[in-house]
Amino acid sequence: MKAVITVIGSDKIGIVYEVVRKMVEFDLNIVDITQTILDGYFTMIVIVDLTKMNVEFQEVVDAYEKLGEELNLSIRVQHQGIFDKMHQI
Repeated sequence: MKAVITVIGSDKIGIVYEVVRKMVEFDLNIVDITQTILDGYFTMIVIVDLTKMNVEFQEVVDAYEKLGEELNLSIRVQHQGIFDKMHQI
């Protein structure tokens, strides 16, 4: 299974490092990644493979929420199942 991690906030040094460091900690594998600066706002979308994840999914969600608070960013982790359900008719 996969998850989508989105990061949005004011640009500053170290955002990518901190977000990826958590991925390494939880054994999340990056499948695809994009990042850009839009009018001074850092935006990043990462698709990660959860196959080798070494904790429960909710722990990942909680850790990224806490990281977002620490870095003054909006960081969301959404399971692939959410996107699959949204696109079923």
